Amino acid sequence: MTPKIANFLAQHMLATPCLVVDLDRVEQNYRALARILPLARIYYAVKANPAPQVLERLVGLGSSFDAASFEEIEACLAAGARPDAISFGSTIKKAVAIRRAYEAGVDLFAFDCAEELEKLARNAPRARVYCRILVENAGADWPLSRKFGATVEMARELMLRAGDMGLDPYGLSFHVGSQQTTTASYEAAIGRVGMLFTDLTEAGVNLRMMNLGGGFPARYRDEVPEIDAFGLAIMAAMTKHFGNALPEMVIEPGRYIVADAGVVSSEVVLVSRRAKDDPVRWVYLDIGRFGGLAEAEGEAIKYRITTPHDGGALGPVAIAGPTCDGADILYERANYRLPLQLGTGDRVELLSAGAYVSTYASQGFNGFAPLAEHYI
Repeated sequence: MTPKIANFLAQHMLATPCLVVDLDRVEQNYRALARILPLARIYYAVKANPAPQVLERLVGLGSSFDAASFEEIEACLAAGARPDAISFGSTIKKAVAIRRAYEAGVDLFAFDCAEELEKLARNAPRARVYCRILVENAGADWPLSRKFGATVEMARELMLRAGDMGLDPYGLSFHVGSQQTTTASYEAAIGRVGMLFTDLTEAGVNLRMMNLGGGFPARYRDEVPEIDAFGLAIMAAMTKHFGNALPEMVIEPGRYIVADAGVVSSEVVLVSRRAKDDPVRWVYLDIGRFGGLAEAEGEAIKYRITTPHDGGALGPVAIAGPTCDGADILYERANYRLPLQLGTGDRVELLSAGAYVSTYASQGFNGFAPLAEHYI
């Protein structure tokens, strides 16, 4: 929690649950990435947090943007982004969304299969395109490899066809998975995709760009490598495979930019036990998986939680949301321990909650209002 957020929470009795985001921390994180990867162009992954205040701050810093829908493209344009600073990075797009984006001036599009490439040729002629390659996501708390990406063999064939279809075969991309906790995954992916890049270049394809995706981790409950370690590993791998002939480099951070800039303030609704001698207490918060904490699915993202009783005796807990849905359980196996004094009405804070919380929140499940947001 930043001092700015702590002061804001102390000065305002905010209704819970709510998200508070420190825009100065967003800027600090952006600048940190720009420092450790100065040769890479930053395309902020809008899906992580599309709040106008976040987008406007990043526009002012010179950021580009990775959009997953035409609606996100519209949000970027409304925040002042130039069309040529936006990539339509989703590989699953309706034809009408492609047309509208192209008509708005966006000319950089991702794909990972033949049908998507054909849609781009029909609806965005002469656009720059890049193929997303399937790579291992080992080390990622939130893997993405099952749903997206072409094999190297298929990508080679598609990129060779792209020029004949009236498109500009601009580059290749990969994603090592969200909340990637190892630098080795980037090194392996750069090696794999770098070989294809060289192969296609030798085959006469005018490739110019390597998109390294996102995945840069935030600190939740467990320690993760410092961001500098990722920068050093990436640049060492790029130099190893490309020498002095480095292509244009693109990165698509989302979580790293906004996660630790945000805190969710919540209230304890109930603390109960299943049996008198059960050591595990069930702690029910007024926010759960349907209120924005969807990344707790599978207990993948483990938020740090602070309470008014920190420093006192601890005991094991299961943590759940307030809804009547039996799936609305955050943590049952992750060995959370919270103060024994914790009780109904206590305020607790979930740290590093600035990413993928406001956008995952339901619009009224069980009648609960969407998560309130404050940007300071």
